[in-house]
Amino acid sequence: MISQRDMLAGIASAMLAGALWGLVFLAPTLTPDFSAFEISAGRYLAYGVVAGALIAPRWRGLRAKLKPGDWWALAWLSLAGNIVYYVFLATAVQLSGPAPAALIVGLLPVAISLIGTRDEGAVSAARLAPSLLLAVTGVALISTAALARDSGQASWQGIGLVCAVGALGCWTAFAVGNARRITQLAHVSSHDWSLLLGVVTGAQALLMTPVFFLSGHDTSAWLRFAMVSCGIALLASVAGNALWNSASRRLPLTMTGQMVIFETLFALLYSFLWEQRLPSVLEVGAIAALTAAVLWCVSSHPLPRPHE
Repeated sequence: MISQRDMLAGIASAMLAGALWGLVFLAPTLTPDFSAFEISAGRYLAYGVVAGALIAPRWRGLRAKLKPGDWWALAWLSLAGNIVYYVFLATAVQLSGPAPAALIVGLLPVAISLIGTRDEGAVSAARLAPSLLLAVTGVALISTAALARDSGQASWQGIGLVCAVGALGCWTAFAVGNARRITQLAHVSSHDWSLLLGVVTGAQALLMTPVFFLSGHDTSAWLRFAMVSCGIALLASVAGNALWNSASRRLPLTMTGQMVIFETLFALLYSFLWEQRLPSVLEVGAIAALTAAVLWCVSSHPLPRPHE
């Protein structure tokens, strides 16, 4: 049973992480002249440079604490949860728009929470059923609204949504694997684990750099691309991942999964601001359903009494 203090701190960390992660859905829109491959490479090269600079003073001591299994975990988590995930997501955003991509990734809470029910002492799937049903309802409402607005681009949307499903699979594997790994690393802080993921992801992104030599963008486009890449790296990757790791340490997996909904909510908010419009009735209903899903999930996890 988790303490009330840990629960509140974990929820706050997850909410802030979601606010920062929601920004990644805008990056492909801000750099439309660049491919999803280029956007992913640029973001994670910047992440690797920033993470390397921040972790350099503690590198020797931190490296000594890591076992071979930790390095293997860093390698596959970085590849699945960063490089491959963002190639899929950026493609989905470019082909289908940020809102449809967000709605598919919004199914993450359902996938992660269901996997988490298998953990020892976890809240049962039956107890989480109303929360999961609300999450699915919210995603369905957003899906209906998105497809109704862009019915003329059905073929491209179809490809984009398939890529969004690929992003969903990658991030589900990352969220579950990362949550379970980080709970085993009491000797490594959440922030340092995030920076280690950044260093490894940056090294992997180096293998993608030849694609930049094939690009014919002008100087202003490159400058805009560099600014967006660095901004996303600092806010979403460094700060957002550190906050998420902190939440993963404090909350059970069944609750951590539900907290991903904050990313969807903020992604939708940023999308509405970018498009300079108010949400439709269906979108308001979806946001209400997703918010209710989080609140129901929190109430499903028992808290100790104050005197305990």
